Amino acid sequence: MKSRYVMMVAVLLTIAFLGALSTMAQEPKIVARDAVAYGKTYAEWAVAWNQWGVGLPVANHPLFDNGDCSVGQSGPVWFLGGKYCSLFNTNCGYTGVVRECKVPAGRALFVTVLDAEVSSLETGVPLITDLKQLAESYVDPATVSMEVDGVPIRGLKERFRVQADAFAFTIPTDNQFTAIGEGQFAAGTYFPGVDDGIYVMLYPLPPGKHTVHFHGYFPAFNFNLDITYHLRVEK
Repeated sequence: MKSRYVMMVAVLLTIAFLGALSTMAQEPKIVARDAVAYGKTYAEWAVAWNQWGVGLPVANHPLFDNGDCSVGQSGPVWFLGGKYCSLFNTNCGYTGVVRECKVPAGRALFVTVLDAEVSSLETGVPLITDLKQLAESYVDPATVSMEVDGVPIRGLKERFRVQADAFAFTIPTDNQFTAIGEGQFAAGTYFPGVDDGIYVMLYPLPPGKHTVHFHGYFPAFNFNLDITYHLRVEK
């Protein structure tokens, strides 16, 4: 009986230890969606992310895997994202994408998990309200997930969906709209564009190695996205 009792106590202690470990695996520090961080709201950062993304030439674009993740980055917040897919492509996907990224210490990370950017340039739709409804219709049925250093972000879509106001954007000659087959568009500044998506802003991660992984699916395009960033935050 004594031996069986000791074994039972050992099992119970093991279960308690594993339970303690699971509670220790907490989410990283994340800026709340309704907060103002580094001078902008989430919606304003979503606009800035889009302007950054469409403003870079494809030949040196990190989201086309043609450039380092530092391209076009400045200030206290760096942008991370997936890959682009045309509104007119109904079978588009990028899975198993792995990127190595060096990040200076003290930089927050604004991660676009999945978003639908829609503009009059691409669609010919002139009204902002119609563009917003179009973007919303793409994101409503979308599914998303995200982990940071193996810890999942809970309630991702409910907590971090953002609908940005209409914005202007500037594209170069070597622009992403032309590259993904949405048309032949000249360099210039265009209006309006809108965006609806799931964004997460991570407070600066401690120096060292980190992994950010996210997955998304757009039923409207049969679009699967699976991206892993191996980050090295430098001191």
